[in-house]
Amino acid sequence: MDVLLGLQWGDEGKGKVVDYLAPAYEMVARFQGGPNAGHTLEFDGIKHVLHQIPSGIFRNNIHNIIGNGVVLDPVVLKKEIEALKKFNIDFRKNLAISKKATIILPTHKLLDAAYEKSKGEKKIGSTLKGIGPTYQDKIGRVALRVGDMLAPDFKERYLDISDRHRSILDYYQYKLNDLPALEGEFFDAVEFFKSLNLVETEFEVNAAIRAGRKVLAEGAQGSLLDIDFGSYPFVTSSSTMTAGACTGLGVPPSVIGEVFGIFKAYCTRVGSGPFPTELFNEEGEQMRRDGNEFGSTTGRARRCGWLDLPALKYSIMINGVTQLFMMKADVLNNFEQIRVCTGYELPDGSVTDHYLTGSSDEVIKPVYKTLKGWNCSLDEVAHYKDFPDELINYVEFLENELNVPINMVSVGPDRKKTILK
Repeated sequence: MDVLLGLQWGDEGKGKVVDYLAPAYEMVARFQGGPNAGHTLEFDGIKHVLHQIPSGIFRNNIHNIIGNGVVLDPVVLKKEIEALKKFNIDFRKNLAISKKATIILPTHKLLDAAYEKSKGEKKIGSTLKGIGPTYQDKIGRVALRVGDMLAPDFKERYLDISDRHRSILDYYQYKLNDLPALEGEFFDAVEFFKSLNLVETEFEVNAAIRAGRKVLAEGAQGSLLDIDFGSYPFVTSSSTMTAGACTGLGVPPSVIGEVFGIFKAYCTRVGSGPFPTELFNEEGEQMRRDGNEFGSTTGRARRCGWLDLPALKYSIMINGVTQLFMMKADVLNNFEQIRVCTGYELPDGSVTDHYLTGSSDEVIKPVYKTLKGWNCSLDEVAHYKDFPDELINYVEFLENELNVPINMVSVGPDRKKTILK
């Protein structure tokens, strides 16, 4: 089993790479996260955004798995499936959902909003999709799981946990005006769910691996948002690392083969938290504009900045990355100079190249190396050898710094704009 994951703060372009690599695999399995993730794929001039369905769904010969590590919103999944009906996808055949995956309830979304509001200026920047409260209930051993939907007393189980949530919402004086409508949608989606392929997916994934079938594990968000190793507390609520593929799918570490690390040629971040290389000038605005850096799930403008090598090295280390894929190189087409952060200057004047996960932007200063930009369009480029010298120099500089090969460079959103070395 190979693993594909993001090495920054999410939004690296993982969906496009999964879709591109998918023909080499027979199974694509999503192992963590929820509808707070948005994987964007573009082909045949059409843009697709998937929130919970694995990115191999557009390939008819691929079996797609939603693993136990995912938190599922039945309403969102129902809408996703309905939106894809025009593609004649056989969801009963091509998609299996773990009975152990945790369900996002309507009250989880209200709790998410109440918790975030209570933090005031210290808010994390939650997507308000109910992800955090759902994982809290999972760890607290009170959450409902997909398999519970099949129980005859599911409604009673739902009321038991929603009553707990109501008492918390009362404490925060959060109004419940929207709850009846949310619950109506939710129970409609629960009935729809019963028509899908709900199974113990760990058996399917392990059987595929034993049979020699090629499996690709697909992560959501990015390594710097990992609950343990990210820029805590400004992180997501799940393990976004290679190790999360094991716990999120029920497979042993010994089956992991290649680890594909996806990163942008620059950095972006949504929400609050440290971002040492963030740009607050026209260069940052140009990245945002040229890269269309607005969240595929929330629509929020992303914060933009130069590539951070200490952070990237850290992600490579904790994930055991074997190959790198660089995305959105075309966004830097119009820069005469490109800067890369190679270390941080600390308040005492010393310099470190260790990523400081808990640091604040105010106490460290990025140390940059400046490279010459290619300053031209990449629209007509179809092969790596045809890249401008400056882009090849950029790739080779990063490879030398990171000690991992960059085997793919994306120069546009379409499938055809994915260039192998």
